[in-house]
Amino acid sequence: MSDKEEIIEFCKKNGLDVIGFSECRIYHELSPYFSARKKRGLVNEFEDQDVDKRINPFLYMESGKTIITIAFPYLYDLEFSNDVNFSKYTLGRDYHVVASDYMDKICKFIRDKGFRAINVVDANALPERYIAELAGVGFIGKNNTLITQKYGSYVFLGEIITDLVIEPDIPITQKCGNCEICLNACPTKSIVEGELGINNNPNICLSYITQKKNIDDYWFDKLGDRLFGCDTCQRACPCNIEIEFSTIEELKPYEYMEKIELEDLITIDNKLFKDKYKITSCGWRGKNIIKRNAIINAISTQKGKILEAARDTSPYIRDYYYRLLKHFKL
Repeated sequence: MSDKEEIIEFCKKNGLDVIGFSECRIYHELSPYFSARKKRGLVNEFEDQDVDKRINPFLYMESGKTIITIAFPYLYDLEFSNDVNFSKYTLGRDYHVVASDYMDKICKFIRDKGFRAINVVDANALPERYIAELAGVGFIGKNNTLITQKYGSYVFLGEIITDLVIEPDIPITQKCGNCEICLNACPTKSIVEGELGINNNPNICLSYITQKKNIDDYWFDKLGDRLFGCDTCQRACPCNIEIEFSTIEELKPYEYMEKIELEDLITIDNKLFKDKYKITSCGWRGKNIIKRNAIINAISTQKGKILEAARDTSPYIRDYYYRLLKHFKL
């Protein structure tokens, strides 16, 4: 059995069945794309401004030969009937922790074979969706998500860089074609036609807006039922209709993330945040972001009803509370 076959078998024994391999190289072809986005002001604070860090995996391992990409499916159902929603990817255990645990096991397996291997799950600026596409894990849709054949776009991605030479997989040739359903579904027109999504504007994506620390009053009417993230383009995508669900136990949704008590979120304190929400994939932005979005949701959907529970003692929350009352003329 080859090294590649052994790694695939090890992954499958650990419940991971979408794995791809690509050559570790500098992605010179992406330099114009990242430079153009930077020049047009489309790079936000969650992205690295250094183009070289985005295209050069040798900055993470000089001796790298292969990048292994693994998809972690996180969707457990296609139910979207709640009046208020956390994005599907946030419902279970923080994927950074979950994926890192799995990837560390795989790295150890490779190191035990006498090679170097490092886990770079979300701790790098590399174009993981592009690398995953090169590895045949899926293809990049017009909405910039990585779409796999088995799980659709409801996957997290993890990468391992190793000095083990492994034959690269063949990229998937499937593309979106003439389909523009996600473009038409996007509520802010963040997604527009263009090669590599070069014209897409992530700065007006509602998923980004829900995570941004400071937002303009303009967005109060736009967030709708979104508490953190936005699944609109994924819900609309035809590639996400007939898909399989996740079996990764650690990513199974917490009941309180699905059955949301809005007033609990509005009055969330440090203990509740630490016990329940910090451990999820939306916890990294802190409790005030969740609290703010809950207040926006409550006041914008219950116009005419002033929610006293939303008046917080912190200047940050109090500012949004009074801005909302003024915005909705309450």
